[in-house]
Amino acid sequence: MPPLTSSGLSSAEVHTQGRGLTYGAAAYVLWGLFPAYWPLLVPAAPVEVLAHRIVWSCVTMGLLLAVLRKWRPLIELSWKGWLIVSAAAVLITVNWGTYIYAVNTQHVVESALGYFITPLVSVVLGMVFLKERLRPAQFVALGVVVAAVVVLTVDYGELPMISLVLACSFGVYGLLKKKVPLDATSSLAAESAVIAPIALVYLLTLGSANTFTTAGTGHTLLLLSTGIVTVIPLLLFGLGAQLIPLTTMGMLQYLAPILQFAWGVFVVHEPMPPSRWAGFLLVWVALAIFTADAVRNRRKHVLAPVEQPARREHGAPA
Repeated sequence: MPPLTSSGLSSAEVHTQGRGLTYGAAAYVLWGLFPAYWPLLVPAAPVEVLAHRIVWSCVTMGLLLAVLRKWRPLIELSWKGWLIVSAAAVLITVNWGTYIYAVNTQHVVESALGYFITPLVSVVLGMVFLKERLRPAQFVALGVVVAAVVVLTVDYGELPMISLVLACSFGVYGLLKKKVPLDATSSLAAESAVIAPIALVYLLTLGSANTFTTAGTGHTLLLLSTGIVTVIPLLLFGLGAQLIPLTTMGMLQYLAPILQFAWGVFVVHEPMPPSRWAGFLLVWVALAIFTADAVRNRRKHVLAPVEQPARREHGAPA
């Protein structure tokens, strides 16, 4: 038996989880730095950027599947599976397009808010569609988020629609992904393949408004890079998710909106009046409650099987 560390894990397990943390953190850091990337694609309009992202992601995923020889899952996917993939493709297109629009129109902070509240939206969707029961702490967290949305609505003078569209589209997208019998790589390939023909037709009909060949070689290369920029963090996320617990991955996900928020406030200097700070503070309180509850619940489930053998040794019933 390999020696155990002070955490109760073998050195090999510690090394594996260390790699998983590195992959997961790298994925979320890259996603968190997206506000620095998308403005580089100006003068392309947000819809053109979105179309290029879809087309070149499809090309990149096609090449990746060819190298990995992983076409079979797509070939064997049922028509029902393709319907779910198509719905997921529409949702991720809405999510990507909204985010690109938000970043390129100086709404980075509002987009960060959307990804802060996404985990809580996912909890609501699980309750409604999967009949999952909410724990008391989750109810409290949701109540605090509702209060935060009210505060931010008063601050903005309207509902924070960018935040809500991002959170809801990605939350429903995640719900659909639970129904697709594909790994992350094959799933993204299928989604991009479904929507890429529409994106390609759009680009071909843009005519002189298409900046792909009219704004210089550097701009063309940046548009080509949208596929790789999309795929790399997804692959890192997939590697990390295989090596570390889901709870740990769930905590890492806050890296992205934290970095996006910091970029919006400290780099592009988006306005943050006191009322807006109050709204974000409520969101962070809700996330603290939600995360603490998730960690406590997982720890209880992990420790329970370990305690049972000890009770048996003392004659306790199994």
